Amino acid sequence: MRASSNDDGLNATIHPDGSAVLVVDETPHEIATTHAEDARREIVRLTAQIARQLDTPLHVLVTEPDGTWPLVVDGDEKVEYAAPTGAPRPETPYSSAPPAAPAAEDPAPGPKRGSAPRAETPAPARVATPRSAHDARVVRPERETFLTSGRDQDEREEPATRGFRGAMTRMGIRMAPGAEERSERSDQMDVAHHWPGPRTIAVVNGKGGSGKTPTTILLAAVFARFGGAGVLAWDNNQTRGTLGWRTEQGPHEATLHDMLGASDHLLSTEAQAADVANFVHHQRQDRFDVLRSQPIALASEQRVSAEDVDRIHAVAARYYRLIVMDSGNDESDPLWQRMIDHTDQLVIATTTRDEHAEAGALLLDALAERDERSAKLAANAVSIVSQADQRSTGAEVRRIVDGYRQLTRDVVQIPFDPAMIDGHLHYGALRPATQRAWLAATASVARGFQGA
Repeated sequence: MRASSNDDGLNATIHPDGSAVLVVDETPHEIATTHAEDARREIVRLTAQIARQLDTPLHVLVTEPDGTWPLVVDGDEKVEYAAPTGAPRPETPYSSAPPAAPAAEDPAPGPKRGSAPRAETPAPARVATPRSAHDARVVRPERETFLTSGRDQDEREEPATRGFRGAMTRMGIRMAPGAEERSERSDQMDVAHHWPGPRTIAVVNGKGGSGKTPTTILLAAVFARFGGAGVLAWDNNQTRGTLGWRTEQGPHEATLHDMLGASDHLLSTEAQAADVANFVHHQRQDRFDVLRSQPIALASEQRVSAEDVDRIHAVAARYYRLIVMDSGNDESDPLWQRMIDHTDQLVIATTTRDEHAEAGALLLDALAERDERSAKLAANAVSIVSQADQRSTGAEVRRIVDGYRQLTRDVVQIPFDPAMIDGHLHYGALRPATQRAWLAATASVARGFQGA
């Protein structure tokens, strides 16, 4: 039988009282037995169960009161002594069909394992009797509230679900999550946070094709999937925005112009929460809503003013906790500038193409000089760099990413994914690595709201 490497090395200890513990990847699994023979069989059984799951024999180092046994156990519960090369093979209490073994002798009389000598209890201090019953007050010692669990954070933590640790959990051996799974859970918790009052995100870049619309869609999708309802993606574009082309259409053709016309009612006390559904397009898979522009009309036929942006934003802020605004390419447009005035978190969307990266950097320079508030937005911005070309080398991608590290609070790289190229865009259709990258990007955006 070929043994596996010691990377998965298991350790087991049989105590003098017949109980045992099996340690798997630094996580102990208590074995409630009363005889060494039973403990040995349970150690072999559990190790074989793990070996079957991993489809490879496993090393297990068993320490007993009378010796230490390096063993190899396969999925059929066959046991071999893993002696060093050339070393004699001793008689062990383990075999493929473990024979009855005498229970370990009780240790010499004295304190039990792990116990400490009992300390003498000091006599209670004498308390002076109050002079008057009217002056008597009982001074009660401080106590721990019953509302605290008294358990460590690790005990409240959900067990691992991924990789080797997740496999152990599914077999009944509770394993703590590893560093990678903990990091993912931390990002999910940041994204799931709800802030007091609405928050607005502006996704910007002065160059067309730089990934603003996919970034808007996927940020909204991640916020809605992990944080719940109340997320709106808004196509704030004078010149034929395409947010509506890459998302699902609802049972109507309403656009932001229709919402603007109904804004008096939507802001009135008579309006109901469901009324806004007449003007937005719900994404059934990703659970956010889309406020469309009218991409088939000329810009001159659907001109929106800065005051219109204020009006639409007031409606959106009443019905949604989070607003993600897709933007056009004209930074001089009052529509674009008014969006910045409503923004709480700025996101620079760019691809790994040089012209897209430079356009985003120039935009940050312009905002830094616009006014104090815009300069703060630029300094706190998050850059999301999507790999536009599958053939891009690692050096080319790192050059853009490293450049943006000097310009913004954080930068997140999104790997190339064919599901992001054309058509309707859904978070669930992305590759696992791409989904993880978008979760990290959204968590970084969410962390920007902590001081807002």
